[in-house]
Amino acid sequence: MTPIPLIMPQLGESIAEATVIKFLVKVGDAVEADQDVMEVETSKATMTVTSPCRGRVTDVSAQLNESYPVGSVLGYLEVTTADAARLGIDANGPAKVASSAETPMPSLGSTIPPSERKQTVQPRVRGLPVPAHVVGASYMSPRMKARMDELGLHAADLAGVAGSGAGGRVTIKDFEKFLANLEKNKLSPASSMRVAVADAMRRSWTRPLATVGLPVILDAVLAHRKTCLPKPGPTVYALRALALALAENSAPAGRLIGAHIVHPAAIDIGFAVEADDGVLVPVLRQVDQCPLRDLIHRYHTLVELARQRQLPAGATGGPIATVSNYGTFGLTWATPIPLPEQTLVLGMGAARQTPLWDETQGRFVPVMEANLTLSFDHRVLDGGAAGRLLTRVAALMAEPDKL
Repeated sequence: MTPIPLIMPQLGESIAEATVIKFLVKVGDAVEADQDVMEVETSKATMTVTSPCRGRVTDVSAQLNESYPVGSVLGYLEVTTADAARLGIDANGPAKVASSAETPMPSLGSTIPPSERKQTVQPRVRGLPVPAHVVGASYMSPRMKARMDELGLHAADLAGVAGSGAGGRVTIKDFEKFLANLEKNKLSPASSMRVAVADAMRRSWTRPLATVGLPVILDAVLAHRKTCLPKPGPTVYALRALALALAENSAPAGRLIGAHIVHPAAIDIGFAVEADDGVLVPVLRQVDQCPLRDLIHRYHTLVELARQRQLPAGATGGPIATVSNYGTFGLTWATPIPLPEQTLVLGMGAARQTPLWDETQGRFVPVMEANLTLSFDHRVLDGGAAGRLLTRVAALMAEPDKL
C-alpha cells in the first residue's frame, strides 16, 4: 500500500484558495474514486474535494474554517501501489503531510523552497452556495477537466449527462459511458463555421441577457420602399434607424469593462446572413453618417459576398450591434443572442396584416405590423433604457423619409 496526498484542487480560473467548512469522512474510512471527502468554500461557491481513487483515509491535516491555497495537502489516503503508479506518484518518496503553517504542494511530487512556504491565509467572507442539482453549477474534478480538454469539450456538452456521483456529480465513469453511447449513434463532423458559432454563443451566454419587444407599423416603410431603386429590405431601414438612435446616445451600445462603460468609437452595425451550416455577420461602417439610399447597394453587395463566403477583411468584425431579420423565416417573434463582444442585437419579425383602430374614421383599418425585439446585456442596460431605445428605433422607422 502507498500513501498519496489529498490536494486542494483548482476550483476555478480565478480561485487561489478555499476554506474548509466540513469534513465528509474521518480517519480510517474507506473511500471510492471521486467520492466527496470534504466541503470547501471559495468567494464564489461551495464545492467539494474528492478522492482521486479508491483507498482508506489515513490522515486529515486540514483544519475547519481555515483557508488553504490551491495545491495544499489536506490529508492522505492509503491506496494500492498500482493506483499510485497510475496517478504518477512515487511510492518510495511520499511527501510529508502539510499543516496550516507548512509548505503547500502545488502538484503531486513537487517541492517548494523554504522562502516560498505558505503564509497564514485569512478565511474570506463566505459566498453563496451553488445547489448541487443546478445544471452547469456542479464542480468538475481536475481529472474530468483534463479529459474534457483532451477531447476539446466544454461543460455545456455534458448538459444531458446524468451524474451518478455524490450530489448528482458527473464522474469520470459517467463521462466515459456517455462517450461510449455516443459512438452507437450516427455521427457527422460539425463544420468549422458551426463550431465557431457554437463557441460564440457559449461565450455570449455567460452574461445575463434579457429581451424587450414592441410592435411597429410598417406601412410607411413599405410605401417608401416603392419609391426606391434598388428597393431596400426592412433590414436596411432597421439598420439605419438603430444607427441614428445610437448616434444620439451611444451608452446603450457600450461594453462594461470592470467599473467603466466603454463607449463605441464608431457606429458600425452588423447584420445576420444565413450561410451553409451557420451565420455570418457582415458589417456596415459608420451607418449613422450614411443616408439610407447610400446603404442599399453596400448592403446587397455584402449579402451576396457573405452567401459566397467571400467577405473582405474590412467587412467583418467590430460591429457595436447586430440586426437580425428573423422574419425572413416566417417568424413573428424570437430572441436573438448578441455576439460576445456586443451588448445589443435588434430583431425583426415577419410583417402581418392586423386591424388598427382609427380614431378619425371611427373604425378599424388594416395595417402591416411586425414585432421588433431588442436583446441586451442586462449588466449594461436595464429594461427601461432598453425600452426607450427600442421605442426610438420604432419612431425613426415610422418616418423613413428622414432616414
